[in-house]
Amino acid sequence: MDLTEGTRDQKIQRSKKMMLWFGIASMVMMFAGLTSAYVVSKNRPDWGTDFQLPESLYWSTFVIIVSSLTFFLAKKSILANKRTNASAFLIATLLLGIAFMVLQFESFSEIIKAGYYFTGSESNITTSFIYIVVLAHLAHLVAGLIVLLVVIYNHFKQRYRPGQMLGIELGATFWHFLDILWVYLFLFLFFFR
Repeated sequence: MDLTEGTRDQKIQRSKKMMLWFGIASMVMMFAGLTSAYVVSKNRPDWGTDFQLPESLYWSTFVIIVSSLTFFLAKKSILANKRTNASAFLIATLLLGIAFMVLQFESFSEIIKAGYYFTGSESNITTSFIYIVVLAHLAHLVAGLIVLLVVIYNHFKQRYRPGQMLGIELGATFWHFLDILWVYLFLFLFFFR
């Protein structure tokens, strides 16, 4: 299909989807660069080899995976005209997103309690990298929470229905991307210590 074909609304929808994918591609490149730098830095003599991921990172991974499921169920509920279910699933997704952030900050506390610092004379390159990777993801998650709030607002304004799902589709795509990105980062940090 030619991208210039279709109605004005179809062209606008395609352009919004394309912009989202450009944004996602740039985020993928950023995190690929960070994880590549992490791998290269592992050869440094000051690289910490005894570092263990805190338990709260495991829980946060579980929470964000469940949040992707609730967002999926919200979208499915809207398509089935089950607005009450969709509302519950969207609110659950928001609460799970907030819980994810809380657990991430809890992991920072656990890392510091274990004697690993992110900056200063007591820090090492390993914990500094972890700090940068997790904070960069959290910054994108804040954007995801803002997107989710907009989706919830539009849902309560009854702007989504079968045939008019662009906003929730874009929001869901971004949220699922953040989920997949975190799972990748978690597995990366787990296996490349």
